[in-house]
Amino acid sequence: MHRRDALRAAGGLATAGLGSLAGCVVGRRPPPALSDSFEDGMDAWTTGAAIGPEVPLEEFERSISPSAARANTGARSVEVFTEGDYDDGIAWLTRTIDTTDLDADVVRVSVHAWSESESFNVLRNLAVRIGPEPPTTEEDFPPPETVTTPETPTAVGGLRQPLHRVEGWDEYRFEWRPSDVPDELHLSVGVAVVWEADATHYLDDVRVEGVR
Repeated sequence: MHRRDALRAAGGLATAGLGSLAGCVVGRRPPPALSDSFEDGMDAWTTGAAIGPEVPLEEFERSISPSAARANTGARSVEVFTEGDYDDGIAWLTRTIDTTDLDADVVRVSVHAWSESESFNVLRNLAVRIGPEPPTTEEDFPPPETVTTPETPTAVGGLRQPLHRVEGWDEYRFEWRPSDVPDELHLSVGVAVVWEADATHYLDDVRVEGVR
């Protein structure tokens, strides 16, 4: 049994006891497992990248770094630059999330992303993935036009949706019903190249929380 399962069982007994006391408030929403607006930088995150086999990875120019240039909340965000010369490639950042206190059957993930302009063409996709292992290739992320929903349990959750839906900040979110939740998960947020042009985006307010 995972520690999380034991915690849920113990929590259920405690809640049942408290519920019998007149005037007690039960069912208070727990804090999120992750809420990061990058005000303290990216120390908890690692970065990765991938591109098709016909291009050496070192030739794919990209950068991921903390930035004070833009922010959805607070004063900082993460700047993601990707070149478009190869009409391919993805750059992402990943961090580990402790889920021992995440007493919920459904996980909700949200991210705010900034695009310089609105476009009807798909110039870049935002790719988000959560699962028991970190990604190593672009194929580990969901395919285009994906947004997972909690109706059917799956091994990983995520989305891949167009950036540039609006000019400025836009919120992306999905819900995931995991088939199994280990004591830690890996969340990855990336920008995938679609159009042959260089582009800079900003990411902020990454949040992971349980949904009852």
